[in-house]
Amino acid sequence: MTSLTTTFLTPADLSATTLPCHDAEAAELFFSERPAQLEQAKALCAACPLIAECRQGALERAEPWGVWGGAIFESGRIIAVKRGRGRPRKNQDPGA
Repeated sequence: MTSLTTTFLTPADLSATTLPCHDAEAAELFFSERPAQLEQAKALCAACPLIAECRQGALERAEPWGVWGGAIFESGRIIAVKRGRGRPRKNQDPGA
């Protein structure tokens, strides 16, 4: 299996430990079911030097879910936001 680090950069160019998705403590954020955690993962991607390559690779592979290149993927497509689990409220307006 090829990783983004081995595909785009040599070890002399960038250490895998500098990539936000390679942080063991943050790894679960990238595949969370919770929208707030996915937004945190997107924020971590913002400063990544491989953001464009990561997103393009995920599109080519039609990644089924997760945050790739600062975007949320679902069913191989980029979605703007992920809805939380459960039914939406009947009354969206608290004053109604």
